[in-house]
This record gives sequence, structure tokens and C-alpha cells, in this order.
Amino acid sequence: MLTNGQYGFHRDEWQFLSDAQHLDWGFVPYPPLTPAVEALGLKLFGLSLVGLRLFSVLAQMLVIVIAGLMARDLGGGRLAQVFTAMAVALSPVPMFQATQFQYSSFDLLWWVLIAWCVIRLLRDDEPRWWIAIGVVAGLGLQTKYSVAFLLVGVLVGMLLTDARRYMKSGWFWAGGLVALAIVTPNLLWLVRHDFISYRFLQGIHARDVRLGRADGFLRDQFLLNVNLIAAPVWLAGLYAFATSRHHRMLAWMYAVPLLLFLLAKGRFYYVSGAYPMLLAMGAVVAESRLGSLRPLHRRGVVALAFAALLGLGGYAALRIVPIASSGPLRDYALRHNADLREEIGWPELVAQVTAIRDSLPPAEQANLGIAVGNYGEYGAIALLGPAYHLPVPVTTINSGWLRGYPEPAPSTYIVLGNSLARAEEILTKCRVAGRGSNRLGVVNEESRDHPDILICGPSRLPLDELWRRGAEFG
Repeated sequence: MLTNGQYGFHRDEWQFLSDAQHLDWGFVPYPPLTPAVEALGLKLFGLSLVGLRLFSVLAQMLVIVIAGLMARDLGGGRLAQVFTAMAVALSPVPMFQATQFQYSSFDLLWWVLIAWCVIRLLRDDEPRWWIAIGVVAGLGLQTKYSVAFLLVGVLVGMLLTDARRYMKSGWFWAGGLVALAIVTPNLLWLVRHDFISYRFLQGIHARDVRLGRADGFLRDQFLLNVNLIAAPVWLAGLYAFATSRHHRMLAWMYAVPLLLFLLAKGRFYYVSGAYPMLLAMGAVVAESRLGSLRPLHRRGVVALAFAALLGLGGYAALRIVPIASSGPLRDYALRHNADLREEIGWPELVAQVTAIRDSLPPAEQANLGIAVGNYGEYGAIALLGPAYHLPVPVTTINSGWLRGYPEPAPSTYIVLGNSLARAEEILTKCRVAGRGSNRLGVVNEESRDHPDILICGPSRLPLDELWRRGAEFG
């Protein structure tokens, strides 16, 4: 919370903010829960970086606490509980998830909650925990569809272990019905919109593979999903789960999603939510082994482990967390964290669009449209533009396509996020009117890939014909 007021909103956050103004049971890129939380945040805090990111902070706080509780419920003492919680808190992915408002911040929480419910289910042999699992699974599916990979792991783990006995329990089937009831509104939305989100995910996945974003999947399980110092601990936890007849279901809950994402060429962080349960079990195993050491040796090993954990976690924080607003620490973070660079320059962009609008003759201003090429531009203008009396932006990207086009069609457009050649394929009489820039001179997607701000005339085809081509995905 202390550092979340630096810089500005990330491109992805602008998308959630704009979708929060158009609440529905689904959106092109994702299910409805995250924009709904963002809408609540806007009512509570307004357009506040710290306020809106508070929900991500709270989600990661819960992840840390629940990780420690998993260690407790697996039989660990205070040492195992504290080590697990600190190892999670000082791991790169959970650290990052608290610095921005992302659906992956909440996805991580649902994965951890499902694992904790399964641990309690197995510990107490209490089938009523399936209701809790169903509730969390439903919320997870309303947040990010990839939680389905974890649910496949839950089912495979249940069928391949002694936990298959729960198949006969009415509580198991009731939990499934609860999950289905929670996710049904989004399923109906998907049916009405021809499963557009599935086509979006296909397109984005193909793009990620083409750009190499799926490379290093196995490497980054060690380097980014978990603090590297804790790697022996989570590996010990995986081995302990796999060799325990009572807990083997949890080993499958890790192995199945990992294998599925590896084969499907998913991105490394998709499985990050499976590691807190492995750390918890590994910490319990390590704590029991330390009990056989002499007190002095035990204290030395524990002190060394915590010092290394803190040291590497601090190094990760320098690269991930926006600690400083100026000086060497800021420059270091911006150099090493592309996501931080994508938080720079959005208010300046809106101000530049306003200046170009104001330079136009009154006749052109009277019937003006703003066409944007990505959802960050859409969100920034939709949220910041009203203060400058800018029109609602127009785009076929993601959920912007669902919102349609202005009628009558604009006779003049200010165009962002497109090259001159691309704009001329759709619009007439295009020319460069300015270049996007930011006060820090940071090179990001806006300043590098499509810096030109264009002025164009009417579209070459009627807008309804352009919209019939369907949404573009980005």
C-alpha cells in the first residue's frame, strides 16, 4: 500500500476500469467478477491508485495467511507456519500481484483457498468441505477460466487416490452444483455471445506463443513463482505429498495443471497458485528434520534460511515493487520491469489528444470521434477524458466491440494505437498530428510501437459493416 501510489495505472488496469463502467455477466477477455470488484472500488475510492489496488493487496494478504494456516493444518508448528508465510510473501509472483489490480491477483487467492479446503477435507475426513470447494471454484471460474485446470487436478487426484470415496458422498455432488450455480450466469452470457471469450483465449494464446511469452515455463517455476531459496522446501513438499497415501491427492493437484499448461504452452505464472501448499508441506517436513539437530545447529540453519529468504526477496522487490518515484531505485525498477513501464504516460496521452482536438476547426470538433487501437488507450480516455470533454472512444478491441459505434458516424477521427498505413486501410485523409510521449521519457509500448497520433476523415465503409467483421483481440 505504501508504494502503490507511484506512477499510474497499468494498461490492463485501464481495461478493468472501463469494463467496470459497463457491468455485465461477461466480457470478451474474462468473466465478470474482477470488473465488478473494480466497480465497487470506484464507488468507494474514486480513481485512486492506492484505493483500487487495495483489493489486490488484501487478496495477497489472505494468500500469505492461508499459506501459514495450511502449514498448521498439515501438522506444522510455529516455525513451519512462519517460514511458509514469509516464503510466499517474498516470492516474485505474489509480490507483483499486490502491486496492480489484475484478475490474476484474485485467481491466485482462489487456487490457494481450494488447496486449503482440500487439506481440511482430508485432515478431518469431513465431506461438507466440498461445499466450500464448490463456492471457491465458482468464484474462481467467475474470475479467470484457467482455474478449470486446477479443478481437473482435483478430480484426477480424487479418482487416483483413496479420496475417490467422496464420489459416493452427496456433499461432493452438492459442491459441484454450487459451483455450477455460481458460474451459470457467465455460461449463459457466453452462449448468447457465441463463446467469444473462448475465441479470444485462442487468439491471445497463439500470440503469446508466437512472441515467446511461453518460453522458460519450467525455469520460471523456480525463479519467479517461488522465492528461489525456498526451492528445496517446495520440492520436499511435493515429494511428501506424492509419497503420502493420505495426502497424495494434493500432489496430483500440482502435477496435473503443471503438465497441462506445459503441454499447452501456457505462461509460467498460470500455475503459481499451486506452490503455497507445496511450501506448507515442505516446511512441515523441514521442521521435523530440524528437530533432530542440536539446538545451536538448528538455530544456525534457521537463521541462515530466513536471512537468505529475506535477501533474495528484497532483491526481487527492487525489481518488482515501485519503491521510489525518482532516482536510481526508480530507474533500476523501470529498467528491469516492463510492467512498470506500462504504467507511465497515460494522463499525458489524454492531454495530448485534448490539445489536438482543440487545434481542430469548430466544424470538425462538432462531429469528432476518437478511435483507439488498444484497451489501455480506451480505458484512459474513457476514465480521464470526461474532464476534458472528450467523446467516448471507439474501438473493436475486446469488449469495446460489444459497445458498438456512434451514430451518426463521426466525420473526423483522432486515431491512437495504429500506424498511418493501418489507419488508411479503414479511414480516409489520414495525417500525423502529433506523437505520444511521457514525462519520464520511458520507452514502452505506446512510445515505441505506435507513437503517432493521427487525424483522419470518415471511414471508407459504413461502421455497421466494419462491426460485422467481429471483435479484434488484444
